[in-house]
Amino acid sequence: MVELLIAEKPSAMQKIAEALADTKPKKKFINKIAYYELEHKGKKILVGCAVGHLFGLEQKKKKGWTYPIFDVEWKPAYKSKKSAFSKPYFEALEELSKQADEFTVCTDYDEEGSVIGFNVIRYICNKKDGKRMKFSTLTKKELIESYENATKHLDFPQIEAGEARHILDWMYGINLSRALTLAIKQTGTFKIMSAGRVQGPALKVIVDREKEIQAFKPEPFWEIELECVANKKRLLAQHKEGKFQDKKQADQVLKNTKGKKASVEDVKVTEQIKEAPYPLDLTSLQMESYKVFGISPKETLSLAQDLYTAGLISYPRTSSQKLPIAIQYKEIIKQLQKFPEYEHLCSEVLKGKLKPNEGKKSDAAHPAIYPTAEQPKKLTERQHKLYDLIVKRFLATFGTPATRETVTVSLDVNKEIFVARGTRTTVPGWHNLYEPYVKLKDEEMPKLEKGEEIKVEKIDILEKETQPPKRYTPASIIKELEKKSLGTKATRASIVDALYERHYVNEKSIEATKLGMAAVETLEKYCPEILDEALTRRFEQETDEIRERTKKEAEVIKEAEVFLEKVLNKFKEHEKEIGEGLIKSVIETRAELNTVAPCKICNKGNLELRRGRFGLFVACNQYPDCKTTFSVPSNALVKPTEGECPHCNSPMVLVIRKGKRPFKYCISKTCPPKVAWIEEQKKKKEEADKIQKELQELPKEKKKTTKKVIKKKVSKKTKE
Repeated sequence: MVELLIAEKPSAMQKIAEALADTKPKKKFINKIAYYELEHKGKKILVGCAVGHLFGLEQKKKKGWTYPIFDVEWKPAYKSKKSAFSKPYFEALEELSKQADEFTVCTDYDEEGSVIGFNVIRYICNKKDGKRMKFSTLTKKELIESYENATKHLDFPQIEAGEARHILDWMYGINLSRALTLAIKQTGTFKIMSAGRVQGPALKVIVDREKEIQAFKPEPFWEIELECVANKKRLLAQHKEGKFQDKKQADQVLKNTKGKKASVEDVKVTEQIKEAPYPLDLTSLQMESYKVFGISPKETLSLAQDLYTAGLISYPRTSSQKLPIAIQYKEIIKQLQKFPEYEHLCSEVLKGKLKPNEGKKSDAAHPAIYPTAEQPKKLTERQHKLYDLIVKRFLATFGTPATRETVTVSLDVNKEIFVARGTRTTVPGWHNLYEPYVKLKDEEMPKLEKGEEIKVEKIDILEKETQPPKRYTPASIIKELEKKSLGTKATRASIVDALYERHYVNEKSIEATKLGMAAVETLEKYCPEILDEALTRRFEQETDEIRERTKKEAEVIKEAEVFLEKVLNKFKEHEKEIGEGLIKSVIETRAELNTVAPCKICNKGNLELRRGRFGLFVACNQYPDCKTTFSVPSNALVKPTEGECPHCNSPMVLVIRKGKRPFKYCISKTCPPKVAWIEEQKKKKEEADKIQKELQELPKEKKKTTKKVIKKKVSKKTKE
């Protein structure tokens, strides 16, 4: 009997093979695609892998750009250009399945992983069922236990819930996007528009906040601040009224206190006990990573996935805030104690009661995120940062409570009361375990006694204005979507990313663009159901009910079809009005997002990013009257940016390349540093060509030894 194990990705395949092999597994290839052959307790096992989804949803019978469409089926993903790379993996699994008698799915244990595994089983292996491994870490011990205790059948409730979610997203996405795009086409312009089941309500959340900001009218208020020195410490206190809405009242207080001394009316000391933090779920990890490192939620998930596949942390796509005793956290802490950087922290934790401070949120499939105590190897700077955060947060959950002390001093200045407060940590407790990620300020107050007189240095009236609500950040919008039950823990970051890609939002502090505002306003007028949070939430709940076996997949999909048909028929009636409502904003947003700077050549137009036959370039929008153009780096994402080149005062663009730090690039062809750099590169090339020519002229017997010397020379010159 030969068993085929189906992993989700190559890195997971390798971990599984190495964990289960009685001796070292044999790495073999089918058309350059790796798989493993091994024996486990004398049984022959093959381990192959997918690369994520090998199948995607497609329309059964294509009838051009029409809507509504609901006839959908799974097709091999490699048939699309974007996923052509997956074809050899598909063929390798196909070949391996012919050699196997038993089949076990060992993809990630969630809806997504379950759908990936089942599609391989039914469409590549031509089977209706298989065994299922369940694990939360890629450690040897857990993988062996998972294999030994694999269920005899696939996790069909989870598969059906995942498939329903895929089909719902496909039906919403393709129909709403086509409807919006065809509405724009009615105006004589073509632009691909995008909408989705969660994307619409998510955009509405951002637009509603933008409307609040735009409608906000600042109101003046006044604060009165007292400054004094007590026991050689500077003390600032505010009038107990806080904000004065009436300037006359504030002026009267100032008049009452002018030239008067202050006496201490009261000193109050209060203590606050701060319990240890909860274990990390995906959302709290994304929030924390953004807060302390400024790493976006999307990148945080990607980094966490890397750490998981390296066997360093548990599965990150979890909504759990619980650390069950079954994960053997005492053993994990003892293993972490062997790492020099965590030795003292682990020793401290092991002295106390090993009971984590768990939150309310749970996840049936996985516990909270925790380190496995496997030794990290070759982590990037950002991977190491996230790993350190996860380890310290895990240890901090076992910490003792911290105590914060607040001293409140009331000062009497001619019967006008001013209040000063200062808070400091008196018992650090778990703070010591979570440094440097505890972001709390300590304000030491001077020691004062009741009745003590203090000389007033000055009393000022501060004129201020009320502030509008803050825009969402990439992290706070994820938190808001979770609060509203929009999307899933694994999809929220990509939903926000899609809003950026379609130019519905802009900037780090998320601002709705004119197009985003117009899209919501137009849909609210003609098809408000598309933006309905409650409806989206209901479909999320129904997919959960499929997993819990209280609802059937076909029933939920049919309900969505009926709803969409009704909404889209209504949409068709107003297609022209919707297009007209959107087109102005499409043009304005395109110009707004692509404008680099005013054109200094014609002084009439703006320099804009344009796409031509050979990629992006910058050109004046007054063409053909102004033919000014500039080149920009290729194979990169290029965006307008503020500021001018410090060397030549020319406009700059922001260049973003995968895996590299973004940098600002001067577009001027005559910028002195750029000209100097081009000359330098030219000289280096000439020198390299000269050396190469010398090498070619050498006799054969001298070429080999001289080649090494020349390579060193060229390398040295390049570094210089």
